[in-house]
Amino acid sequence: MKPYQKMLREKGVRQSMSRKGNCWDNAVIENFFGIHKTELLYLQDFTSMEHFKHELVEYLDYYNNLRIKSKLKGLSPVQYRIQALQSA
Repeated sequence: MKPYQKMLREKGVRQSMSRKGNCWDNAVIENFFGIHKTELLYLQDFTSMEHFKHELVEYLDYYNNLRIKSKLKGLSPVQYRIQALQSA
């Protein structure tokens, strides 16, 4: 949509350049939102937007700093990145 593309340009956002129907550029964020819905949104009722924002900040901290991933050698994403940077 032209108005949407114009708004993106005005805000300095670079739109994905992949061809139509190519899901690979969205795969990482789609995976995150799937996990996010399963682990946060579907498990509780939020009483307000402020309550949701608070829980989201808590969840993002957990997701990046405490959540252990077997694919990341049993480390959290942040721990894995730190280890990778130290060994580089």
